[in-house]
Amino acid sequence: MIDNLAATAADLQSPALDETAAAAVDPLQTHFQDGVAPDEIEHVYHLKRAQPMLQAFTALFHGSQDGVIVRLLVLRELASDAMDSAFSRADINQKFAYLIPESLETVLGRLRSHGLLAWDNPAAVYRITPLARNVLAALDTLLALGKPEEDEAEMGFLLSQVAGAQAVGGVTVEQLKHLLGRLVELHEEFRDAIASGSEFRLRASQAKWHMACDWVEKGSVILRAITSDERADSATHRAAQAIGRAQSQLLNMQGMFSRALNQIERQRVHLGQSGLSTTDIKRWLLAHDDLASLAEDAIDRPVVPLFTTPAEMIDVAETELMMERVAAVAPTGLPSGEDAAMTINDNPAMQAELDDWIKRLSDFANLDNFPVMAEGAPRSVAIQESLLPASFAVASYRASLLPLLGDPAEANLQGPTAELARLPVRFDSADEMIALDDPHIAAISRATLSLNLDLPSTPESNTQDE
Repeated sequence: MIDNLAATAADLQSPALDETAAAAVDPLQTHFQDGVAPDEIEHVYHLKRAQPMLQAFTALFHGSQDGVIVRLLVLRELASDAMDSAFSRADINQKFAYLIPESLETVLGRLRSHGLLAWDNPAAVYRITPLARNVLAALDTLLALGKPEEDEAEMGFLLSQVAGAQAVGGVTVEQLKHLLGRLVELHEEFRDAIASGSEFRLRASQAKWHMACDWVEKGSVILRAITSDERADSATHRAAQAIGRAQSQLLNMQGMFSRALNQIERQRVHLGQSGLSTTDIKRWLLAHDDLASLAEDAIDRPVVPLFTTPAEMIDVAETELMMERVAAVAPTGLPSGEDAAMTINDNPAMQAELDDWIKRLSDFANLDNFPVMAEGAPRSVAIQESLLPASFAVASYRASLLPLLGDPAEANLQGPTAELARLPVRFDSADEMIALDDPHIAAISRATLSLNLDLPSTPESNTQDE
């Protein structure tokens, strides 16, 4: 019985013990999901193989920014002395006399413990390891080719890595993918700049585009060498071909930049005859860090009335001083009430004329008032029979309202003009003038008023006819 209980307890504890042992063996496992082994992931396998190199970078860049600068300073200073391959502690103390001994001792111990410096015990000297020289060479290349003011496209370092690897026959797909990714990012950046319509952003992107094209010309030679290399595998060939397509897309953006800038040039606004444009004003404003400083000494607070001379000011002051003023008595109560003035709201003469015109057209809308035409022909009257007799001003006002007849938009509104638009009368005109025997109107356009048989007569028209 006791043996069975012990066996059961061991079974219960064994999974936890196994997990603890696994975590102790590989601490990286704690970052992955259960059932996923880190060694099964390809990138983890390659990173583990490069563990010494990663430890070297950790030794240099782990910690504060000041500590990183001091470590790189010591390592680069020792590696730059190509004449001596070994350094005694006295030589190091003399070379770094500007550092305090405690900081120098800490840096040397860190570099030695991570394999960047080697201590030769029999000779009692320090030596720069090959790993340290490789790390410094990579950093020097990055620092030399990664200056934003010299390489705004940020392609120099990536392309140099591909060129160097190709020269020694060791270019990898990862290096090509890094270059491809940068080309895609530049294409998206230039496309967004063109879509923005901003002249300043377009010109900045165009300058970066020219720099990227310079790197593209240099990279084309390297890509031809990669694609013609029989030793390169299929993945390397595919990556090189993808880079070639991305480079072609970049080169084809010249026309897009030109069209966008030409469109902006056509829309440029010039300020009078000064020769300046809004772009010049914006560029001048952008050159000032503090725009508020431009208002200094521009106005006076308070404003000085320069239009008044001291003599006039003295005369006005004397007049005000000598004038006898009646002391104002403050009101002690509410003012007495007053009856509101009566007003008569007379309708404007134009409103009366509009009502009369609607009444006349409503009378024309009556079928009995249109002359009988031939069978099947619509009944119509000449326009002068409805407009006249009237003065020139009244006739012109009536004629200006005729286009509203049958207007569906106006008919859906409220008011006299909407009532006019709802009348079942159609207005037709022609490009021809006819002479009239009228004391006010010498000639009028040939036009007619006819019944609009598609619309029923309005109740208002029937009432007026009755």
